Amino acid sequence: MLRWALLAAVTVAVTVPLTLVGVPSAALFAALLVGIVLAMTSLAPKAVPRTAGLAAQGVLGIYIGTMVHRDAIDALGPDWAIVLGVAVATLALSIVAGALLGLHRDVTPLTGALALVAGGASGLVAIARELGGDDRVVAVVQYLRVALITASMPLVVTFVYHAEKTADAAPPAQTDALPWYLSIGLMAVIVLVGATVGRLVRLPGAGLLGPMAITIALELTGTSLGLAVPLVLVQVGYAVIGWQAGVSFTRESIRSIGRALPAALGLIVFLNVACAGLGVLLAHVSGISLLEGYLSTSPGGIYAVLATAVETGSNVTFIVAAQVVRVLLMLFAAPLLARGLVAATRRLRYSPATTSESREPIRVAD
Repeated sequence: MLRWALLAAVTVAVTVPLTLVGVPSAALFAALLVGIVLAMTSLAPKAVPRTAGLAAQGVLGIYIGTMVHRDAIDALGPDWAIVLGVAVATLALSIVAGALLGLHRDVTPLTGALALVAGGASGLVAIARELGGDDRVVAVVQYLRVALITASMPLVVTFVYHAEKTADAAPPAQTDALPWYLSIGLMAVIVLVGATVGRLVRLPGAGLLGPMAITIALELTGTSLGLAVPLVLVQVGYAVIGWQAGVSFTRESIRSIGRALPAALGLIVFLNVACAGLGVLLAHVSGISLLEGYLSTSPGGIYAVLATAVETGSNVTFIVAAQVVRVLLMLFAAPLLARGLVAATRRLRYSPATTSESREPIRVAD
């Protein structure tokens, strides 16, 4: 209990200043960092209970699902095909980049693929171990991707697209949201039903994708009743996911990840530039501006994208819809990709070395 109290207290103390300076997913980053430090000093708990991890997956699944709105999807209009095509191309680029990272001796092909999937970073970290990957590598590389893209976005928008701030960024207000206590009750039902049904149909990452699928269905049919995930629960979910990866670090795993980071950084830059090229294609076909094409295809930092779109007077609805399509495709495709990759390597009788000694991953169908 003392170890858990220390972990929670230090995480909160680190999260608050990171949030104030605008660090993306501050609670996840703080929990990951604090978990690593305490693990190195033998002060961290041995592991995050599986039930806590599944609950965090469910919360994040619902949170991502509430980003889907019918009016935003309808805003794509006749351009839905090119938007979907660009999202598929982004997935293909992610697979190529992940395969290249998997060539590194410290990273398995499966872990490389999950680490560089361009979307749903927190969700992928949450289910990486369950899919058979190394969640420590996935957490570090995914956060590096989001942080790098978020930090570079203002510079790209200013010096490449010469955009000027035309409005004050403000997140859209949800005036018809359910009271927090009713939202929590509805969330509990969605998590239980989604995770249970997901396991019954053998859905990979059922704890995340099951609740997400139900929430998306409720949003698109207009029956979500104004479901809104309380911010505190979102932060706790991020923290649990960060702890799950952080407390499992060892000195050897840190050394091996450090050796792989230069390759990962280069591949993240490649992915960002390639997606900017897809943005040019999207702008040409759909008739939007080059800036809107860049924001629509940015491979990460969806909240930074939203703020930038509002500030520059861009087509926020179209950009958000394109980003949501990308995130959902990545989250639903990644587990299937992982299952296919595992099956392929077994057929080829290929047994790659794991990144470092780690606990037995949870079976997908468990």
